[in-house]
Amino acid sequence: METSAAQARRQAVKQVLEEAGGPVSATALAKQFSVSRQIIVGDVALLRAAGEEILATPRGYVLGHRSAGVEHRVACVHRPEEMEAELNAIVDAGGEAADVIVEHPVYGQLTGILGVRSRYDVQEFLRRVRADSARPLSDLTGGIHLHTIRCTDEETFERVQKALQIEGFLLDM
Repeated sequence: METSAAQARRQAVKQVLEEAGGPVSATALAKQFSVSRQIIVGDVALLRAAGEEILATPRGYVLGHRSAGVEHRVACVHRPEEMEAELNAIVDAGGEAADVIVEHPVYGQLTGILGVRSRYDVQEFLRRVRADSARPLSDLTGGIHLHTIRCTDEETFERVQKALQIEGFLLDM
């Protein structure tokens, strides 16, 4: 049986995420609650199973609230070494690269949460990729992938689309 202390900790984790101004890492939560990182990962899994929409981003956990504005998907293609230029084009035009989506032949659609909104976010994402020697999901599909782009309005989305087109990142078949 589950202890009331574990239930209370999970509710406290949820409250921290609700009050946070951005992503909170599992390591930071573990330190705050004096438990292991793995305990926090388990807590988040149980919160998700109970219906909480908690997203894991490269910088930590966030609650999955929809923001105001517009959201569109774009199909892109580029080489791995062009990932920084693509993400910078999105954020410089005022958009957020919310995620990356690829179509895997065995697993179907795979989605990676990005939450990249600024050049700082781009640099932090790339630092994590390098630190973990990770390959982009688009490597699985020859560089073809989708991004969900979030913007404050349609005009901003059009700017993002134009920036990606100028850089040659939009898929044009």
